[in-house]
Order: sequence, then C-alpha cells, then structure tokens
Amino acid sequence: METLAALGHGFTVALTPYNLLWSVLGVTVGTAIGVLPGIGPALTVALLLPVTYNLEPTSAFIMFAGIYYGAMYGGSTTAILLNTPGESGSIVTAIDGHEMARQGRGATALATAAIGSFVAGTIATIALTFVAPLMVQMALLFGPAEYFALMVLALVTVTAVLGDSLPRGLASLFFGLSLGLVGIDLQTGQARFTLGIPELLDGIDTVVVAVGLFAVGETLYVASRYRFETEEIYALKGSKWMSREDVKRSWKPWLRGTFLGFPIGALPAGGSEIPTFLSYLLEKRLSKHPEEFGKGAIEAVAGPEAANNASAAGTLAPLLALGLPTSATAAIMLAAFQQYGLQPGPLLFDTNPELVWGMIASLYIGNVLLLLLNLPMVGIWVKLLTIPRPWLYGGILVFATLGAYTLNNNVVDLVILWVIGLIGFGMRVLDVPVAPCVVGLILGPLAEQQFRRALAISQGDVSVFFTQPISLGLLAVAFLLVLVPILLRRRRRAGVAGRA
Repeated sequence: METLAALGHGFTVALTPYNLLWSVLGVTVGTAIGVLPGIGPALTVALLLPVTYNLEPTSAFIMFAGIYYGAMYGGSTTAILLNTPGESGSIVTAIDGHEMARQGRGATALATAAIGSFVAGTIATIALTFVAPLMVQMALLFGPAEYFALMVLALVTVTAVLGDSLPRGLASLFFGLSLGLVGIDLQTGQARFTLGIPELLDGIDTVVVAVGLFAVGETLYVASRYRFETEEIYALKGSKWMSREDVKRSWKPWLRGTFLGFPIGALPAGGSEIPTFLSYLLEKRLSKHPEEFGKGAIEAVAGPEAANNASAAGTLAPLLALGLPTSATAAIMLAAFQQYGLQPGPLLFDTNPELVWGMIASLYIGNVLLLLLNLPMVGIWVKLLTIPRPWLYGGILVFATLGAYTLNNNVVDLVILWVIGLIGFGMRVLDVPVAPCVVGLILGPLAEQQFRRALAISQGDVSVFFTQPISLGLLAVAFLLVLVPILLRRRRRAGVAGRA
C-alpha cells in the first residue's frame, strides 16, 4: 500500500502542467533522436546536461526519462523504413521490419512495434514500481564495506561485460578513475594532479567528460563513417491498423518480449541488445511460420521491440535503488544525478521522493504520450530522415561546445571538453568502450570514500571487506565476472586447437 500511495503522490507531481510540459518535450525529442541514425539516448542526454543545469531536478529527470523511452520507440522507424537502426536495441527489428516495408507492409510493422512498445513499457514500469522499493529495502542493510563492494561490482561488471575486450574495458575504467582523482582530497586537503591550474581544484566536471565522450567523440566517429550516398527510404504503405490476424500473431510475442527485457535490462550490462536477440530466437523457435523469419515475419518485429522497451525500465531499477548503472545511458543518467549533487540509492527514496516517484509516474504518462505521438504522426518523423547529416553533426558539436562553456563560463572546460572528445573519438576507433570511463569517474571517488570510511570504522582492519556476508558475496560475484569469461575463452580456444 505504501508503494501505491507513493506512486499516487508521484502522479500528482508528474501531472502538474509544468512537469507535463517537460514530459511531452522529452518524449518528442526522444522519438526524434531515436529516428535519426547514430544519435542514441546516451548522446542526447549528455548533450542536454549543460542546458538543464538550472532546471529543477524533478522536471529535468522527467524529461530525461521521456527521452530514454522515446528513443526506444523512435529507433524502430529507421530500422523498418531505412534498414538503419536508430539505436542498438533496434538492430534485430531491422531484419524483418525492413522486409515488411519492402513488401508494402511498413505501416503494419510500425503499428506492431508501437503497440508492443506500449504494452511492454507499461508492464515493465509496473514491475519497476514494485521491484525498486524491494531493492531499496535490501540496500538499507548496507554499511561502508558493503557499499564499497557494490561499487567494485558496478565498476567490474560495466568494464568486463560492455565491449568485446576486457583489457580495453579496463583501460577505459582506469582512465576514468584517474580523472576522478583530480582535485582536492576531501580528507587531507591536498591538491591531486591539478598541474597548478586553479580551475582543476574542484575536480573535472563529470558533465564535461560525459559531453566530451558521448556527444563530441561519438559525433566525430559517426561523421567520420558517413558516406555521401543517397539512402533508400521506403515509403509508408499499408494500413496503420493491424488486422485480426496480425494481432493474433503479435500479442504473445509482446508479452514474451516484455518478460525477457525487464530482468535482463536490470542485470549489470544487460542492456537492450541481449534481450532483443533472445526474443528473436525465441519467437523463431515457437512460431508456426519459422520459414517467414528473415522474410518479413511480424512476430520478429513484435517480440524484439517489446523486449527493447521493457529493458529500458529494467535499467532504471538498479540505477534508482542502488545507484548501479547497467548500460551506457544509465551511466549518463548517473552523471545527471551528480550534476544536481544527488546520489541514486536507497536514501534517494527518502530524501527526494518527489523526484523518484514523479519520474516513475512520468514513465506511465510517457508511454501513453508515445503511443499517441508515434502512430498518427509517423509521417512527420519519417521527414526527419531527410535532414542533411553534415548539418546535423555540425549542429551537435556547436551545441555541445556552447553547453559546456555555459556550465562555469571558463575556457578550461572547453579545452577539457575537446581533449576528452578527441580521446573519445580515438576510443571509438579502437573499439574501446567509453561507458566504463564515465562510471569510473563518478564511482571512483565515492568508492574511495566508502573504502576509507570502512577502514576507519574497523580501525584499519582490511578483513572487514571479507568478513561481512553481503560484502564478501558482492566481491565474489565481481571476481567471478572477471574470471569466468577468461576461462570460457581459454576453453573455447583449446577446443578449436583440439579440432584443428
């Protein structure tokens, strides 16, 4: 009952005209950037961080949540009509969705994607409503040793699972941790790695690093891969309403995709790619028409799109309850919390209930708004694809530069922005994941504080991290996440060598 009362209060916050306006703006911008290939929700939230600096936190996070959900909706439009996924969670949708568009059934594909996203988003938000408070109850048992172990788990999982290479992930993580060391040590008052520059005494702004890596670096990378070729956009044909047969073939994949997407999205580095691929494989196995997969099967659009949207709500559960980012977008949202001096976790539910429950309530509202925006206005979204890409990329870089400068009105931030941006571009070229860098920058100083606090309480006894059951369990999971992939790789190589 307490949860329902808190959610009811959240609706009174989210439904005020001012916050409703930000919710509408968020889902509209999110849909627009989801439609544009190469511009994902992480880049957009990073780009808007400096702009929303003076905005009230609750309104800002209602808008960010709308952007996140909207991008998940919008990504299916380009995947289906252009065969170019707007974001990574729509890669699977492109396989059969584009085939449907080529057969003149593009409108039906978009309809099942939109309705499936609505169903999955609503069910997953209900799950988020009840799962997050349970996680909070568990987290209230945590002391400094457990928090340090949790942050080690977060750092290790984001590093080990995001990207294809553990050494590259570690390189990104240590780069972020080293950036987090810059500034005054809060316990000793000593300046660390400031190079005599006064502006660095307060440390490197996480927003500047996030904008540099995700907006400047990512945009330079996408622009460098752009080929000046005319892309073939299939016209929107067919009825926007699904036939009885289409609904019959779609409703079970919508539900199955939802139940795959939410729990996997809540896992560290679960993201949206794994549940969408699993949903595709599951639907192909269960379908009465497996021969249609790859040639325009509606189940292959319905299931993955539902899984994609459900994973977004799943990502928010550990972020809000534990302060644990499980995807690149969640890492940027964590940076957004830092911008307002807030720390996601169990205390956030007590200290800022309006923000937390207002944001969760806005997800319900956003789902309805997205259904209304996507189906009737799909023709308008398609026109966004005609914007010349060089203008788009140039606009993002100018916007990012102006935004970073307005944070503190100093040139040092601009220098840091572009140095970090160029490093981010190099990381993308070398296939080094950038999310561990942002997570290391944010969680590194917090982990250091909890580590020192635990040692102070235990009077310097390091065994405190291994004698507390929760701390020991979290550290053991972190160790296994590093060790198991290495052992599996060695076993695979040994198997290949044995067959050769």
